[in-house]
Amino acid sequence: MKHKIGYNRLGRKPAHRTAMTRNMLTSFFRYERIKTTKAKALAVRRKAEKMITRSRLDSVHNRRMIYRDIKDKAVLAKLFTDIGPRYTERPGGYTRILKLGPRRSDAAEMVILELVADEVETTESKKKKKKTESRKSSDTGKSAETKKAKPKKAEKTAKTEAPAEEAVAEIAPAQEAPARDEPEQAEEDAKKTD
Repeated sequence: MKHKIGYNRLGRKPAHRTAMTRNMLTSFFRYERIKTTKAKALAVRRKAEKMITRSRLDSVHNRRMIYRDIKDKAVLAKLFTDIGPRYTERPGGYTRILKLGPRRSDAAEMVILELVADEVETTESKKKKKKTESRKSSDTGKSAETKKAKPKKAEKTAKTEAPAEEAVAEIAPAQEAPARDEPEQAEEDAKKTD
């Protein structure tokens, strides 16, 4: 029976599983993206999310708790100085899993586990831009904006038509000139043949 098992054992003994998870966590925080199977990525993701939440607050206790799994001091420093502060305003969901498809050898589903870019600021700035645009449209009125837009289109079409007319003017004399010369040349050719 499979009751009360709260995690995926990944078909490995406990020592092998913890060593593999620690190595994958270290690589994940070093490179901020790893390629692995879906089952392993889900197992690593659970620990990684908790570690990032702890690393948001830099304290001796939090460093020691994370040092139990990440033994590389450079990666530990990066987690607390770079990755943790990056997500201080984000309430969870620091990682994403992108599916790659089945592996060729054994058809295991492969994924990329990566850190999510800090998109909180970009969405807030988009909201601010929308608010300012809506304020502008409410002040001037929509009819004024449409009237302003139409002359711009007319100007653009006039600019695009002008070069076309010039090109036609350049081409037309070149076509007309041989037409005038052809009758004269025809008469000269007729005289030569007689």
